[in-house]
Amino acid sequence: MKVRADDTLMIEREVDARITYPCYKSLDDLIDVERLKSLDAYMKERIARRLSASAGDYFLNQHRLDAATPYQPGAREIWLTRTLPGTPYDYLDLNRTELWRLTKEASEFAALLEFIETLPFKETGRMLVIYDDTGAAVPAHRDHLETEVLHEFIWFRTNLGKPFYMLNHHTDTKLYVESYTAWFDTVNQFHGSDARPGLSFSIRVDGIFSDEFRRRIPVPERNLASTPALWACLTD
Repeated sequence: MKVRADDTLMIEREVDARITYPCYKSLDDLIDVERLKSLDAYMKERIARRLSASAGDYFLNQHRLDAATPYQPGAREIWLTRTLPGTPYDYLDLNRTELWRLTKEASEFAALLEFIETLPFKETGRMLVIYDDTGAAVPAHRDHLETEVLHEFIWFRTNLGKPFYMLNHHTDTKLYVESYTAWFDTVNQFHGSDARPGLSFSIRVDGIFSDEFRRRIPVPERNLASTPALWACLTD
């Protein structure tokens, strides 16, 4: 039996009856996937520079399903934006775009930033690269616990190497992401990635979706954080 890392994770919130977990919404049909894939060698080369310099912050895993799994599993991060000096970091502020500014590290990823400008955002907030070459798994976790807080983000990757999954923790059912892009419910379901040899990485951009993009998205009557899950279950 799994030991929860946080008792509040045991609290289950009601979601729309049409939602079935695990699920995610692929956005591959809404972005330029070929351009994204063309960045693969570019991203590998720039991440390799960070590996050789032992640079990068470590990914921290607070709301994990199993308390026995590591809080710092080993994956690293490259922050392309940071909050303004003097502004305390709060995970719930990922989409408060006025708080975020490009970092000096962002200058190393100009082509990636150009691609991000083509994504369906009105404004962007946190932008983050997560990478690993040590074979570390990222244990199943939720990003936060606020069911009425919805983060508008796009998770994406330039290749399909990272074994990234959504998890129904009641049934232990894993659903692996098979697309290059995804938006998913980070509160009412767990997600993580399996260990694999070699370099694996993904990028996440948070912000405010464009008005045109928002018009495509069904909004649940309750549990706003479940919005991407509802969209996934209604369309995929």
